[in-house]
Amino acid sequence: MLTAHVDGRAIEYRMIPGDALARPTLVFLHEGLGCAALWRDFPDKIASRLGARALVYSRFGYGASDGLSAKREPDFMHTEALDVLPQLLDQLGIDEPVLVGHSDGASIALIHAGKAARPVKGVAVLAPHVFVEPITIDSIADIRAKYETSGLRDRLARYHTRVDDAFLGWADIWLDPRFRTWSIEDVVPGITAPLLLIQGKQDEYGTLAQLDRIEARATAPVTRLDLDACGHAPQRDQEAAVIDAIVRFVQRA
Repeated sequence: MLTAHVDGRAIEYRMIPGDALARPTLVFLHEGLGCAALWRDFPDKIASRLGARALVYSRFGYGASDGLSAKREPDFMHTEALDVLPQLLDQLGIDEPVLVGHSDGASIALIHAGKAARPVKGVAVLAPHVFVEPITIDSIADIRAKYETSGLRDRLARYHTRVDDAFLGWADIWLDPRFRTWSIEDVVPGITAPLLLIQGKQDEYGTLAQLDRIEARATAPVTRLDLDACGHAPQRDQEAAVIDAIVRFVQRA
């Protein structure tokens, strides 16, 4: 892994080589408990199919990146999308990327595309959140209750240097009563790049209503993929179908 610095703090990343002139650079934005390493070889497979360059990085608090500087607030995804990500892209010389986001990372991708006033070639989102559903809160509350006793903390510590920043930073803001009214539906009409929406029908952290809300507000072209036998991680549960969909999407973009 390489290291970049944003606001004087370290972010780990890796760059998958490819033809940045022939294809837009892919930027992978991980889920709320993810990091660069937990994407495994999913970004490599897509980049290889396309011959594209790709950036995979860990947000603050995740992987080997520096920890959180303060407790998260309900607008933390806006901070990631509108402050941290633009600085990182500028530092690494990435213009007009295709954003590929999962879960919280998908929400960050939507916010960036809709509000950052920076052009993107496309936005592919897996299991995005655009409003808070009871199923999401219930699932997070359940896993939060088991964090210390189920072995989850030890498993996550293999990937996150600051494991409590990674888990508690994510779970506690989602469970904060102030977060119940969080919504990013208002950013969707501002997205001008094509959208690819992917969600599993058995997602334990959200329903297809998330995609319905995006489609209802979108002004850009939308391609949608609802997957059977698929939970909150389409890139693992239905990897081949998701890779094929993203490759076709980027080729069109």
